[in-house]
Amino acid sequence: MDDEHVIEVSGLRRRYGPPGGEGFEAVRGVSFTVGRGEVFALLGVNGAGKTSTVELLEGLAEPSGGRVRVLGGDPYRERARLRPRMGVMLQEGGFPSDLTVAETLRMWAACTTGARPVAEALEMVDLTRRRTVRVKQLSGGERRRLDLAVALLGSPEVLFLDEPTTGLDAESRRATWELVRRLRQDGTTVLLTTHYLEEAEELADRLAIMRRGRIVVSGTPAEVRAERPSRVRFRLPADVAPEDLPAALSATVTGNRVEVRTRRLQPTLLELLRWAEERGVELAELDARSPSLEETFLDIAQAPAEDDPAEHDTGKVAVP
Repeated sequence: MDDEHVIEVSGLRRRYGPPGGEGFEAVRGVSFTVGRGEVFALLGVNGAGKTSTVELLEGLAEPSGGRVRVLGGDPYRERARLRPRMGVMLQEGGFPSDLTVAETLRMWAACTTGARPVAEALEMVDLTRRRTVRVKQLSGGERRRLDLAVALLGSPEVLFLDEPTTGLDAESRRATWELVRRLRQDGTTVLLTTHYLEEAEELADRLAIMRRGRIVVSGTPAEVRAERPSRVRFRLPADVAPEDLPAALSATVTGNRVEVRTRRLQPTLLELLRWAEERGVELAELDARSPSLEETFLDIAQAPAEDDPAEHDTGKVAVP
């Protein structure tokens, strides 16, 4: 194992069904690495291949092609050796409904090598006060926190979180974020999938966005956002013609509303404000902002199939 890379994925493929048109290839040549103590987010719309990819990393299935290593080993063929060092939070847990929260954790702790105390796991996910409540009486958000507690029982070196905050209220979601940050500070490597883009921006050191089984862009959140231009919007007074705007702005005008797209936000905004000052023009509803991760994500998700990268392309590419 590379000392810096806890997870190494190269040309990974996963196919369901027989070869040919009757089958379906959910993961098509995915490659990435995750460093020790790093939080890596895998993003994509439903059906993009996120969960199919994560299940291969967790050792729940054998890849159809390519190579995956977790902690230096094959998570499928060396599952017995690697599983005690991994924590897994699936999209849905399958706990016996009549057990209490504490009974559920004691049951899983008995099957976990070097399990942390049940009381400690309960405290980490803020379920101490609900320890005597039966699983069937928990809310959806509480069940997700119980899923997380189980994943943390073995003090894992690598933690897989598949949609960890689905169903949580805003307060519980932010508490979970703080827990993930503490785990990272303690050296735990975290790979998460999420539909909450704010969550990815808050937590991820790096992220990758999947579309139709491939990674189409990857990098730090700032690098991914930078794939898309910034924008400046404003409304011109009725007595100012759009043609009077500086030609270098390349503005799009609808009525008296103007939008400027730029990859040099500060110089563009400075030029616009100087022009307005010299002309004595008031720019109503002026709004300038850098691209958001959500805008970048939607651009990728809505792109046509012909914009997908070629079979051999698995790294960072430009957003269409």
